[in-house]
Amino acid sequence: MSVNHAPSALKGLAETSHTKARIFLIRHARPMVPKKGYFNKAAAQGYISDYDAAEVEQFVMEHESIPYQEVKQVYCSTLVRSQLTARQIFGEKVELIVRHEFREFERRIFSLPLLRLPIRLWLVSARVLWMMGLNSKGIESFRQAKQRAREAASFLAEQATQNPPVVLVAHGLLNNFLRWYLQDMGWKSILHEGSGFLSVTMLEKKG
Repeated sequence: MSVNHAPSALKGLAETSHTKARIFLIRHARPMVPKKGYFNKAAAQGYISDYDAAEVEQFVMEHESIPYQEVKQVYCSTLVRSQLTARQIFGEKVELIVRHEFREFERRIFSLPLLRLPIRLWLVSARVLWMMGLNSKGIESFRQAKQRAREAASFLAEQATQNPPVVLVAHGLLNNFLRWYLQDMGWKSILHEGSGFLSVTMLEKKG
């Protein structure tokens, strides 16, 4: 798999990143987990466990906005897909800093033991119920997850003003909340590629 991002509007940004504080939020690559077919509750629970433990697809990523030569350390989560993606993008010489607060928002399969559903429907339903406060038994609540993301955004902002650029390889939903909270703190989103695998968001703050 080859990913080559070269948006013309971003030309020159990588070479001049040291002039501004910048934060890069990158989503992990696609985990190698089968998802076709219909799943009962137990199989859906097993899918989540397999997803969290899975290796990721091989890829080559060339993104014009990322100042590869300036990146000496990369933040990532405790989940293996985050760490494996960071290694593939930045190589063995970059220091990986693993922090618990950068893990994805947790999810829990709700109790419908007799149903067989596509895994996407299980996951979306579980997430919606969790956000409504109806499916958080045994895991962090939506409120707790948002507070964690807010604190993580403050940490990234502090690091970016002291030692730019800051790079985080993490997860789709977490990265979205980090972007929103950083924007609330005055950071400007220069690039936002969505929430797909290997998508990149870049934020900067002048001064």
